[in-house]
Amino acid sequence: MSHYDFSAQRLFVEAPLAPGLAFVPPAEALNYLLNVLRLREGDAVLVFNGRDGEFLAVIAEATRRSAKLRVERMTRAQSKGADLDYCFAPLKQARLDYMAQKATEMGTGRLVPVITRRTQVRKVNAARLRANAVEAAEQCGILTVPDVLEAVELTDFLAAFPQERLLVFCDEDAAIANPYEALFEKKAQGVSLLIGPEGGFDDAERASIARAPNVVTLSLGPRVLRADTAAVAALAILQAAIGDWRSNAL
Repeated sequence: MSHYDFSAQRLFVEAPLAPGLAFVPPAEALNYLLNVLRLREGDAVLVFNGRDGEFLAVIAEATRRSAKLRVERMTRAQSKGADLDYCFAPLKQARLDYMAQKATEMGTGRLVPVITRRTQVRKVNAARLRANAVEAAEQCGILTVPDVLEAVELTDFLAAFPQERLLVFCDEDAAIANPYEALFEKKAQGVSLLIGPEGGFDDAERASIARAPNVVTLSLGPRVLRADTAAVAALAILQAAIGDWRSNAL
């Protein structure tokens, strides 16, 4: 049995957290606590902010429309997020929501929209991406929420890419080989995983990516995967080979 109670209600907050502090949550969070969960004064909830750890807090000074959260004690110390960027060509909204949630669950530290020639959606709703990441973190017991970076053109992304950082490139035209073995024991100062749009990268883009100084090109097997499915598959391979599913975590 898991040592962690995944049935406990968890809430992400921006406020600083420490025993004895009290704060009024934002209106949306208050509505969720009081009207959706129907919590009342004295009821407990777990809170985290991605910086200070996870704490038990109780509802205090509750009315029909307002309440404070009083922080009681720490339940888990803050863990360090992985230096892992998930770099993706933006998708249509429902699939993008799913992708943000699953990338968060898989331990991504940053979500980086990358605009390619075949990208279908060129405007990214960063607030919605963040909201989906927060929801996934709340539901899965995660203590960190990925940062959402501004969208960047692929050419600019490659031009600014640090030489010491590992770029993992999922290429549907790569020779079918064992992707785990391609990554196993790779060492780098951080990892960025790059997955393209529906229709893939064009030949010029593929050649530009291949010229990156510290790139590993992966095949995800004999089937063509949707971009959101590829995200989960690739992140699982990466975490198993060189990530926090091993002792030598990112």
